[in-house]
Amino acid sequence: MFVDEATIHVKAGDGGAGCVSFRREKYIPKGGPDGGDGGNGGDVVFVADPNKNTLLDFMGKHHWHAPRGEAGMGKKMYGKAGADLIVPVPPGTIVHDTGHGIRLADLDEPGKRIVIAKGGRGGRGNWHFKSPTNQAPRYAEPGGEGQERYLRLELKLIADVGLVGMPNAGKSTMLSVISAARPKIADYPFTTLEPQLGIVELTGDRRMVFADIPGLIEGAQHGAGLGHAFLRHIERTKIIVHLLDLFPLDGSTPAENYRKIRAELEAFSPDLAQKREVIAANKMDLATDDNSALEDLMQALPEREIFAISGATRQGVDPLLEELWRMLKEEPSAQQT
Repeated sequence: MFVDEATIHVKAGDGGAGCVSFRREKYIPKGGPDGGDGGNGGDVVFVADPNKNTLLDFMGKHHWHAPRGEAGMGKKMYGKAGADLIVPVPPGTIVHDTGHGIRLADLDEPGKRIVIAKGGRGGRGNWHFKSPTNQAPRYAEPGGEGQERYLRLELKLIADVGLVGMPNAGKSTMLSVISAARPKIADYPFTTLEPQLGIVELTGDRRMVFADIPGLIEGAQHGAGLGHAFLRHIERTKIIVHLLDLFPLDGSTPAENYRKIRAELEAFSPDLAQKREVIAANKMDLATDDNSALEDLMQALPEREIFAISGATRQGVDPLLEELWRMLKEEPSAQQT
């Protein structure tokens, strides 16, 4: 089950209380105060774990509490500090504090970690408060309270290339051909109900990560089809591959479908619509000797470079992948020109 949003409550551990104690030994009269300090409470720490790819762990557990510190003891003995609570999350998780309306962290790299809630400081024992005028203090500090937060977690998958297109454009077939991913493939719309990731291996130990999101249709911005629910997962991609069905069954044209999807991307995020784009005209295996559909598409979009491919037969797929690799490795200055 793919879960990309969750709401949870976190509470760092409270600090342990300081101790009120006095030294009592047979041959040492008036030994004085010797109450130890309390231990610090444990922190709540989020860590981007590459073995995680969904927020499912947070659906059944909404409260995450770190242990508190132990109280101090006599003979100036410190209380034991509470252990930190390590919470693994998928890389790409964004942490929002809903109580204050701020974004706390973007765990966009595997291994990245951040203290989300700081544990309370342990209270000082009574020996800290002795003075010439108060040689037997009967007071110790209570432990400090650990931070408490209400969080909203949002997952945005991390990939190099994002696949977009109409339902049944062949995105899942494409992903299954170029990677080891095995998304559901069928001859009806919306077979992909959740984002899929695939790692594409090229010669020379080169690799790219592809993200396939469920198909978009016109009106997705108003909730049609699956809406825009999963578009956030290609916001981090560097390149968008726009897959077009050369022979749509609904009587539309590939150029019309391209413009519809472009409108949906722009409605969701202008920044997303500005990402570098490659157009792939899919299902060339159905063209036989007639290339009129491809020629019409090229005439309708003369300013765009179009790769003619077939995900089913892998026709034209390798040149497309090589071009994507070249684009990914371009110098930043070259990308901007």
